[in-house]
Amino acid sequence: MSFQHTVTDTENKMRIDKLMAEINPEQSRSQVQGWITKGLVSVNDEIVKANYKCQTGDVITWEIPEVEALHIEPENIPISILYEDKDLLVVNKPKGMVVHPSAGHQSGTLVNALLYHCNDLSGINGVERPGIVHRIDKDTSGLLVVAKNDKAHSSLAGQLANKDVERKYEAIVHGVINHDSGMVDAPIGRDPNDRQRMAVVDNGKHAVTHFHVLERFKEYTYVECRLETGRTHQIRVHMRYIGYPLVGDPKYGPRKTFDIGGQALHAKVLGFTHPTTGEWLHFEVDAPPYFQELLTKLEKIY
Repeated sequence: MSFQHTVTDTENKMRIDKLMAEINPEQSRSQVQGWITKGLVSVNDEIVKANYKCQTGDVITWEIPEVEALHIEPENIPISILYEDKDLLVVNKPKGMVVHPSAGHQSGTLVNALLYHCNDLSGINGVERPGIVHRIDKDTSGLLVVAKNDKAHSSLAGQLANKDVERKYEAIVHGVINHDSGMVDAPIGRDPNDRQRMAVVDNGKHAVTHFHVLERFKEYTYVECRLETGRTHQIRVHMRYIGYPLVGDPKYGPRKTFDIGGQALHAKVLGFTHPTTGEWLHFEVDAPPYFQELLTKLEKIY
């Protein structure tokens, strides 16, 4: 279906992705950017980029793509649901579970489990990531919020973008951090030497992590990390960057580490404003047994 809009004086010099998101309030800005990237949006019959500054009198034409039918199979996989209503779910993802299907992970994911549990998930992130507002890595355990409709998804995504969501993690890192707290403010992007990894790079995206020491051992530190932004592998990259890589991390940690099947990282706290009621929701869940056992081991050894 095709739509048109003529830019007014009050809309002059607005970025087209921002203006399009305002014109289409049921869509998120990221979804609008996806339309632009796919060439579904034109200005005066010319394809433009998301950062195009609109001019008074510009005629914007766009196509809203039809929603593809989901081809991901629902699977009867047990999942821990802490909260659920008509708009969203909050789940406690286990270590070792991939959040959504991708090459090499077509089944056994959180999305497969969610589709078995309920069939009303938002479609903003496409057919492979229904309902997924934010992700945590396969070997990171803990809290995730899942949207059941596009309105809830847009609200939650907006809160994440505006840094209004509370996200706290606990981690065990190599080395002893002497100061009680600190902040890492360093941009993150693809590692130019290894496209499978992220790194602190000059042209990366703005990324801020706050950390606080919970307990020190002889050669390790137990920390709480609070995310201000949510970049791929952010805590893992930032802690490595300051010299304290996560225990068990096969990608960013040292070769000599505890064999615990991946990084010692747990999404412990999640807080956000409910998209419909406006109520502040707060969730907290303890780390899985392997994490607690490792802490006990470090206390005994060190």
